[in-house]
Amino acid sequence: MNDLFDKGLAQRKATLGAAYVEKNLANADDFTRPFQEAMTAWCWGFGWGDETIEPKTRSMMNLAMIGALGKMHEWEIHCRGALNNGVTKEEIRAIIHVVGIYCGVPQALECFRVARKVLEEAGEL
Repeated sequence: MNDLFDKGLAQRKATLGAAYVEKNLANADDFTRPFQEAMTAWCWGFGWGDETIEPKTRSMMNLAMIGALGKMHEWEIHCRGALNNGVTKEEIRAIIHVVGIYCGVPQALECFRVARKVLEEAGEL
């Protein structure tokens, strides 16, 4: 499990930024720490650590799936991560179009609202 945690921690930091990840881990307490550790090992070590799908493509898949679920806090975090993994503004727009087609216009509008915020912060708009 330690190997997956270490691999996951490195991937999580590469995608979401070291400061963000370290803050989350530092803020974990006895109640939330076990989940933070398991999620880092499972999601980031096992899932993202599988090199079959490159990080850019995985980020694009995540934006589509998280957008479809309507989990906008997570979508914002992964939108920033997608930029770190080389996803372009144009690709984010195309992903949102797919979310709109399959999940509805209101959900696409939410994704555009959050993407605009992230892209403005990143100097992309």
